[in-house]
Amino acid sequence: MADIQELYMRYSELLISQDMQEEDLDYSKFESHLPILDQISSIKKSGLTVFDMFKKTHIYSSYNLKDIFGYDLSKIASEDTTYIDSMVHPDDYYELTSNGIKLLEFFFSVDISERRDYKLQNEYRIKDKNDKYIRVIEQHTILELDKRGNIWLTLSVLDISPTQNTRDGLKTQLINIKTGQIIRDWVGKSKAQKDERLSNRELEILNLIKDGLPSKEISDNLALSVHTVNTHRQKILRKLGATNSHEAIEFATRLSLI
Repeated sequence: MADIQELYMRYSELLISQDMQEEDLDYSKFESHLPILDQISSIKKSGLTVFDMFKKTHIYSSYNLKDIFGYDLSKIASEDTTYIDSMVHPDDYYELTSNGIKLLEFFFSVDISERRDYKLQNEYRIKDKNDKYIRVIEQHTILELDKRGNIWLTLSVLDISPTQNTRDGLKTQLINIKTGQIIRDWVGKSKAQKDERLSNRELEILNLIKDGLPSKEISDNLALSVHTVNTHRQKILRKLGATNSHEAIEFATRLSLI
């Protein structure tokens, strides 16, 4: 298991890999969100923050973070992520950091046009104003992409969980906002894409599957047994974290593998 410093380094590498340019960032877009963010925090009684991936800091914190969760707004302003991170249960913080990395890897694996279609929901423990742990539900969405499609501003909406069993650790799920589908294998797909590449033969077979050829015709075209073709098909599904050939083709296309 990687230590927290290794996770920090990996997270920083992912942020740098976006190669964001200041001239591509129109902060008037952020300002246009402010009235809505203030309204949400007032009506829904939710705590809101906006994180700037370019500046690597929170550029918005709702006033009610103090009243609901006991957050010190002056420390958020002066210590930023260091202070907010210190409020999270140590066990949950490690997993949240790890999942943050996997989420970025997932976003980088999907088409730019789809990056705003997903919401990560985490339930974990933080300290309240009495220095005791409570469970909260936090929802992360992309607020703005830059002109190149890089992930620029992210929105966090924080609420007290209706379930207050503080013995439980982190619970997390990725949701497609448009369809309501829970993406249950998103962590597995990120790991597969990072750690296991498709071989040339597997790519060749996947392209033939994309063309609509069944295993028997693929075996005839490549002079392989049907058993060997089916074995390759299973490896392709495992490596891409797909449950069927249609998903495998979709994932591979998003990754520009085929």
